[in-house]
Amino acid sequence: MVISYSNVSPEVLEAIRKKYPLGYSNHVIKVNTKGDDFFYAITVDTEEASYLVKVPVKIDTKGSLNDDDNLDDTSDDKEVDEGYQENEPSAEIDE
Repeated sequence: MVISYSNVSPEVLEAIRKKYPLGYSNHVIKVNTKGDDFFYAITVDTEEASYLVKVPVKIDTKGSLNDDDNLDDTSDDKEVDEGYQENEPSAEIDE
């Protein structure tokens, strides 16, 4: 099941916290869709289902001209549980 991080249930959020206690920034994957479209996600499992959770990223253009080299988590307070956000480091991806 594919779901946006901003729409995860408390159960899925808890599963994310357990699987990634130090944050998911080193576990983000790029998922290609039709054509040139893509999104970034993490995987997490619950007793009921396996999830591909879309996570927001921001391209850091200061470090490289390649858009996929430097990515940061762009979660804002409205989209993410505040308690978890404080413990979640920036999502930086090295592909």
